[in-house]
Amino acid sequence: MEAKTYLIPLCELRRERTVMNSRFIATLAPAFSIDEARTFIKKIRAEFSNASHNVPVYIIGGGNTVIEYFSDDGEPSGTAGKPALTVLRGSGLGDVVMVITRYFGGTLLGTGGLVKAYTEAAQSVVNAVERGRRIPVHVAMAAIPYNFLERLRLLVSKNHGEVMGEDFAGDVTLTLQFPVTEYEAFQADLRELSAGKIHAEVIETKEEIVRV
Repeated sequence: MEAKTYLIPLCELRRERTVMNSRFIATLAPAFSIDEARTFIKKIRAEFSNASHNVPVYIIGGGNTVIEYFSDDGEPSGTAGKPALTVLRGSGLGDVVMVITRYFGGTLLGTGGLVKAYTEAAQSVVNAVERGRRIPVHVAMAAIPYNFLERLRLLVSKNHGEVMGEDFAGDVTLTLQFPVTEYEAFQADLRELSAGKIHAEVIETKEEIVRV
């Protein structure tokens, strides 16, 4: 299983700016299918149903396998959706949907002004959103004596893993998650720590989005 190279937004985020009395509200979110993207666009359009325009754009997938979509939503052709898509393309993000809402403020911006305003609105939210990457991970379990607990937590952290659960009984049973690429180094450290007596067993391998 190879890690996918493109980045994914970790959360929904909104940024607003005013240009010559027009409000531009850019809302961005992760979307892993066209249906998810369309649902998000519908939600934003309902939230801002009285806006002059709700300009949608999305990129589903990433790298060489992408589905792209944009609409100017009534703005002059090429002044809204296309500039927003250009920003998304340049961001390295995939599986992403964005809607830029505009409330017209009474002053015409002209085509150049609109392109600049939509570009900057898109950049404001794209530059601020936290990013993650989809990578293969192992979920593993290990039963350890209580006196190893703190040292094992340190080993997990050292090897870029995460403690997902701790069950305290006769021993402590830990549920751990590691990037696949880090797992062997963790096992080696664990063998050294326990003189070969403790071994973590992989119970699941899956893809997870991790912060970068």
